[in-house]
Amino acid sequence: MAKKQEAEKELKAKEAELDAVTPIAEKETIESEADSISIEEIKSQLATPSEDFDWDADDKKFGNYTDSDREKLEKLYDGTFSSITKGEIITGTVVNVNSKDVVLNVGFKSDGLVSVSEFRDTPDLKVGDTVEVFVESQEDANGQLVLSRKRAKTQQSWERINSALDNDEIITGFVKSRTKGGLIVDIMGVEAFLPGSQIDIKPIRDYDIYVGKTMEFKVVKINHEFKNVVVSHKVLIEDDLENQKTEIVARLEKGQVLEGTVKNITDFGV
Repeated sequence: MAKKQEAEKELKAKEAELDAVTPIAEKETIESEADSISIEEIKSQLATPSEDFDWDADDKKFGNYTDSDREKLEKLYDGTFSSITKGEIITGTVVNVNSKDVVLNVGFKSDGLVSVSEFRDTPDLKVGDTVEVFVESQEDANGQLVLSRKRAKTQQSWERINSALDNDEIITGFVKSRTKGGLIVDIMGVEAFLPGSQIDIKPIRDYDIYVGKTMEFKVVKINHEFKNVVVSHKVLIEDDLENQKTEIVARLEKGQVLEGTVKNITDFGV
């Protein structure tokens, strides 16, 4: 009933305002094609609530949801966002960059955070750029996604390395340093071992001459348990020599005269 009394009070206040301006309004006429509207007509058009209006109806139903209703609403709300699973790689759009984090919109109910230190190789990163990231956690203590660009790159590198081994593909790597028995090669962020015996078809005495070079390799072994990768440059040289040999033999004909260089003389021939 309190709401009804407030409404009647407000209505009376409006009528009082109109009555106060009646002496002035009645002296003035509005010159137009239509007849002027009197103050009494305006009053008659004011909405008047019916006597049987239930003023407490709003309070009876507002926020009165059952657990089932609330669960349905939450499912509808969650359904408007992308489904994201911990451990997958997703693409996000940069919406903010600060001194600590890069904020990404990935279509989830909360934005994701990536440490700005993971973007040292992209100093020109800006709002609107797209980035592939690894989902580390769906929610941290602040309810935000925890993402990692470094882990996304590492996982993609391993997928590429495994594919190279399975399909006998050539990959490119950077020789980082010398180690006992060979060299350490960086392949898309993953360290691989290049044995000294797999550098060339001829023995190599000085490994240091290869440090700092970018070379092509084939993956010859992967230990998934210890995340070890062994590569070879020698097999590429052997494959190339074998291809050259096949081409030369294919061009040889009986009776053909060719020039050659003596490489060695032995008891059984030249």
